[in-house]
Amino acid sequence: MKRVYVVTHTEAMHHVEGLVGGWHDSELTARGVEDACATAARLREIIPTDRVPALYTSDLARARQTARPIADLFGIEPVLLRDLREKSYGVAGGRPQAWLDSRFAPPPRVGERLDHDEGIEAAETKLEWVTRVYRAVDRITQDNSDDLIVVTHGGSLSWVIAAWQRLPMSACAYASFRGRPGSITILEEDDYFYNRTLHTLGDVGHIP
Repeated sequence: MKRVYVVTHTEAMHHVEGLVGGWHDSELTARGVEDACATAARLREIIPTDRVPALYTSDLARARQTARPIADLFGIEPVLLRDLREKSYGVAGGRPQAWLDSRFAPPPRVGERLDHDEGIEAAETKLEWVTRVYRAVDRITQDNSDDLIVVTHGGSLSWVIAAWQRLPMSACAYASFRGRPGSITILEEDDYFYNRTLHTLGDVGHIP
C-alpha cells in the first residue's frame, strides 16, 4: 500500500492580516508554528515506525516552516518544489483581500473556466496553476517510497488530489476539495488493483 499524506500549511501571517496569499511569501504565526508541530506529531502517530517517508514541500516560507518539524521528527530533509506553490495572484499578492475582491472577475458558470482571465495583472490562470501542480505530482509519484508527505497550500490541495487520482485537467474546471490550515489528507494506492483512493480529506483533529 502506497500512501501520500498531503499537509496544508498552518496559520500564516497573511491569514491574520487579511492579505492575499498566493506567492506573497508570508511566514507562520506563533500559532502556526505550534500547529505545525502538532501536525508533525500526528504524522508520526499514523506512519509506521519502520518506514521512512519522503518529504516534499512548496518552496514558500509558510510551507517550508510547516515542513520543518516534520523533517526534524522523521530525521529527513524536504525536497523543495516550486510547482507546489499556491496560485499566483500577480500584483494582488500581499495586498488587502478587499483590493483583490473588488477587481476579481470570477469564471463563468458555463464556458471557458480554466483559461479564464480573472482581470488581475500578472496572475496565473487556473490552467497554468493546475498544470504546474500536476507536474509536481508527476515528479513526486516517481519516488518509490511507500510513504510520501507533501506540504502545500489550501488551494493547491485540490490539484494534488486530482492529479493523484489521474483526473483529466479538464475536470479541474469544476472540481474542488477543501482543507483548513494544518489539515492532513490521505491518498492511497493499493497493491493489487492499483486503484487510487481519497482515504481521508482535510483531517484537523490533531489541531488544538
